[in-house]
Amino acid sequence: MNIKLEQAEAVIAAAKNKASEINTKMNIAVVDSGSNLIAFVHMDGGWIGSVDISIKKAKTAAWFQMDTKSLTPLVGPGQPLFNIEHSNGGLITFPGGVILKDSSGEIIGAIGVSGSTVDDDHAVAEAGAAAVK
Repeated sequence: MNIKLEQAEAVIAAAKNKASEINTKMNIAVVDSGSNLIAFVHMDGGWIGSVDISIKKAKTAAWFQMDTKSLTPLVGPGQPLFNIEHSNGGLITFPGGVILKDSSGEIIGAIGVSGSTVDDDHAVAEAGAAAVK
């Protein structure tokens, strides 16, 4: 099953609310379980350079079926997934990509957020993910 547009729009709205709450401007991408872009927003004043990063965070989370925060410790030098970010046309393996699950726990997509610190990016992504119904 894949995320529906209505759900993706709710995810975007919740993420935008969290970004405003913490006074930051974000790029927010939602992809389906196959990592196809379903919804995207670039908040006024957000970094243009983070557009691609937000989309790649969402795709990375969807492709590996895990939050990008979980990949972070696995990609450093000497770690089992070192240099994986160079695969698949470029991955982003630091926080800000969060998988989206339906009420039964099935992965239906992912959200990717970029535009602030990785901690803020992850918090905004988690807020968006919590809006899936």
